[in-house]
Amino acid sequence: MMKTLIINGSPRINGDTASLINVIKENIEGEYRIIDAYRCSISPCLDCRFCWENNGCAINDEMQEIYDYIQICDNILIASPIYFSELTGKLLDVGSRLQTYFCSKFFRKEEPITKSKKGAVVLVGGGDGSISKPYETACTLLNHMNCHNIHDVVFSHNTNVTPAIADKQTLKGICSIIDFFNNVE
Repeated sequence: MMKTLIINGSPRINGDTASLINVIKENIEGEYRIIDAYRCSISPCLDCRFCWENNGCAINDEMQEIYDYIQICDNILIASPIYFSELTGKLLDVGSRLQTYFCSKFFRKEEPITKSKKGAVVLVGGGDGSISKPYETACTLLNHMNCHNIHDVVFSHNTNVTPAIADKQTLKGICSIIDFFNNVE
């Protein structure tokens, strides 16, 4: 059964990001797990350097379960509003915990995740900045989780005027992500 990890970087329960995630949840095959960055119990990396010499992370919180799910999932979606031309702070807190994968690869010379995954990024915002920086950051996070087949970014960059769920181009992109995730290669 296909497994998808959805990382939601939005603080708004019924906001633009959530509306697009809901379309994906309703249409992807298999099971999914959501990390809600604003409501989960995941601390940011403390740079304790445990992972420089050891597998995993010294912080014992909800991220331990997420590490297990990352190992077995097939798809990973990062969805976030854009705050100050970047992913949200709470999403970056969660992302900082991927440091263990970096250390595994570059300090311990180990392959932390063997299963290759598909990735996708959904961004929403009011449109006063660029999507390039948050997209680049999201792709870096996806790469650390062994996603190298990444769908083109899907974004709604005018949410001050048009809700993301009413943005036809964005919905077309969301349908494309669904097809991309559902298409087993």
